[in-house]
Amino acid sequence: MAAGLAGILVGTLAGPTSAVTSDSPTAGGPASVECPTTLTGKATCYTGQDSNGAYYAIAVPKNWNGSLVMHAHGGPDLGADSDPDRSIGDLERWSVMVDEGYAWAGSSYRRGGYGTRMAAADTENLRRLFVEEFDKPRRTYVHGQSWGGNVAAKVVETYGAKKHGPYDGALLTNGVLGGGSRGYDYRVDLRVVYQYYCQNHPRPTEPQYPLWEGLRATSTMTSAGLRARLEECTGFGSPAEERTALQQRNLDDILAVTGIPERTLESHLRFATFTFRDIVHTRLGGRNPFSNKGVRYSGSHDDKALNAGVERFSADPTAVRDLSYDSDLTGKVSIPVLTLHAIDDPTAFIEHEAAYRDSLRGAHRDKKLVQTFTRESEHSGLSNSEYANSISALNTWVRTGKKPTPKSLAASCGAFDKKYGTGCFYDPGFYPRSYATRVNPRPDGLRWPAMSAAQEKSWSRIDGVGIAP
Repeated sequence: MAAGLAGILVGTLAGPTSAVTSDSPTAGGPASVECPTTLTGKATCYTGQDSNGAYYAIAVPKNWNGSLVMHAHGGPDLGADSDPDRSIGDLERWSVMVDEGYAWAGSSYRRGGYGTRMAAADTENLRRLFVEEFDKPRRTYVHGQSWGGNVAAKVVETYGAKKHGPYDGALLTNGVLGGGSRGYDYRVDLRVVYQYYCQNHPRPTEPQYPLWEGLRATSTMTSAGLRARLEECTGFGSPAEERTALQQRNLDDILAVTGIPERTLESHLRFATFTFRDIVHTRLGGRNPFSNKGVRYSGSHDDKALNAGVERFSADPTAVRDLSYDSDLTGKVSIPVLTLHAIDDPTAFIEHEAAYRDSLRGAHRDKKLVQTFTRESEHSGLSNSEYANSISALNTWVRTGKKPTPKSLAASCGAFDKKYGTGCFYDPGFYPRSYATRVNPRPDGLRWPAMSAAQEKSWSRIDGVGIAP
């Protein structure tokens, strides 16, 4: 009977079935397209654009198990408009979910730039579109990687909190789970420490601006131009023997004080430049959400001089409120959440997991959380064997109520590695230290969650709070 029902479901839900109505979440309905090469012959793929302008991609496998994975992509991308290639690229990148029998749907979001609640709303809008066009899945999971982990966690709290809500579980991988008001403090520190040593961003001969802006709103600096300044100051990208003594000392001090790995120094500085500009000027109307008041920097060759000379500033409380409301997490979850994180992730440090753990613990919801860690060192991608193992364990947890453990996940991965051959690197005994051990805490920055559910409810009554879609 179960096999027969599965066949009926797959046959019925293999393509769009319903008409588009005037209040539909879709602008024109999904159109069948050629799948990425990783899914050739395995699935039927669709693309489209929803009523908010967000492009999306959908894949329904030929051996569909009846369940759906909603994907939240990372970034944020900084283009003005929705990028149709983003969702297609993510489908190819996470085609392992389709290989495992799950339908997959990913939104490119309605615009580029920062906006966690906007991205969560676009993810939920696409889920509704899927239901409208393909019927309701048996179970629905949300997956997010990097900043998409923050987005997916916001989906869980915003749309998955109700009893019998539309989401059954969440998988957060290499997630930026510290939220916006605290999760970028190490990049704030990088921005000011870099300028203290390098004095070329901006140069003394250029228009000056407070460093919390990231970059002047009207600046024409490019990523290539920023890299040139980084190379000029530190010899970044050059062999050590080709750097001057001053360049080497500058580089050593910046890395030691900020704790940022050399291989991702440029990408962190780009974020602290261009994404900060987007947050401050485009999303917050020029208000400052960042602070380094009271932070004592250490690890340099002369900490006293550094702390005396580094630029200091305090945040605008309304800007902190709006960034916090948009991106911070309350920890109030009611569905199973499984996380997977590389211990040596050089972008979203492993201590983000400690922040998320402490947020759920502070909300008395940590029983809904299982965290797993791997001996990997990349941010943008983990082993396909581990992704497949994780979604399977989450599905079993949801179906049976049997909660997995780091040890059980490490043990079950081998079966999936026989199929994918990408390796299993779990470390079941690993436990991340507190966020404050990696990132300089600000005053009142040690308590988690950063935004309580009560605070979120109170702020929600303020007209115009948060970041506009």
